[in-house]
Amino acid sequence: MEAPKVKMKWRPGLALVIYTVLLAVMALPVAVIAWFRAVEATSGKMEPAEITALIVALAFTVVVAYVLTRTITTPINALIARTEAIARGGKAEIQPLDRYGTQEIATLSQSFLDLAGKLVDRTDYVRSFAMYVSHELKSPLTAIRGAAELLRDDDADYPMSFPQRQRFLDNIIADAKRLDILLSRLRELSNAELPNVRGQANLEAVLPRLREQFPTLRITAAGLASSSFGLPAETATIVLSNLAENAGQHGATELNIAVAVSEQQVALIVRDNGRGIAPSNWDRIFQPFFSTRREMGGTGMGLGIVRAMLGAYGGTIELIDSEAGAAFALELPKLSETG
Repeated sequence: MEAPKVKMKWRPGLALVIYTVLLAVMALPVAVIAWFRAVEATSGKMEPAEITALIVALAFTVVVAYVLTRTITTPINALIARTEAIARGGKAEIQPLDRYGTQEIATLSQSFLDLAGKLVDRTDYVRSFAMYVSHELKSPLTAIRGAAELLRDDDADYPMSFPQRQRFLDNIIADAKRLDILLSRLRELSNAELPNVRGQANLEAVLPRLREQFPTLRITAAGLASSSFGLPAETATIVLSNLAENAGQHGATELNIAVAVSEQQVALIVRDNGRGIAPSNWDRIFQPFFSTRREMGGTGMGLGIVRAMLGAYGGTIELIDSEAGAAFALELPKLSETG
């Protein structure tokens, strides 16, 4: 979608407006003096008191003009220049201004810098995400194409044996399934990036779905399971399902979800009794497409989807220490924005 364009027409600059107003203020005492002189028909010579008053008014106007320029015009022009610099130089140009002038301009500048940082990070994310997706799609597509070409070019004089043909067909089916899983994960991630549903849920409402989806896992709850948090039930189910799926894939038979409530947030501590996560992988588990089960069909997108979904609703997730298995701390908003 193309950004809306500002209608181009002549508009006075801020400096012109400020100085015009100040000149009008300055002209007021001059007009008053001229009026009273005309009415009283006094001599054209100005009295010392009148000259002093005009000098004081002029000095006051200059001081006010300097203050307004220093506190309003200069910071706004600097913010405009910083915007153009960020557009040219990217993240390296996201720097605070030398001066802000007023509290409102400082707040505006901070909001702008925060937005610029998010936009630059989003650009970097999309670039790296596109690179990862193209790499992940290329491998199974190459394998499918190679197997299909071998089947197509099978020599009639020396045909493949049935086991060979079956092996190539199995490879095609397996790679097609992997592509299907990958595309499903991409759809989930797309929905996570642009949430269009707001709502509330609680752990009591989500637990039956989890237990039905993962019958081999013993899923239990502790704490205030009836406390509502600012995620729709479907989103909460996807988040916890990804964690439960990871736990099951790493040999877990039990999954416990503990709930703690503060004034602003609901904290979920999700623990399993599986093999856990190797310390060498702690810094990598949230990276897109990182998986320790790639040979078994893992896409490495589950935790990325969880983080994106929680982030879209104002929540966070982090890996925490655990004596056995893996443990994650989820911070969720207590109430949705729409109430």
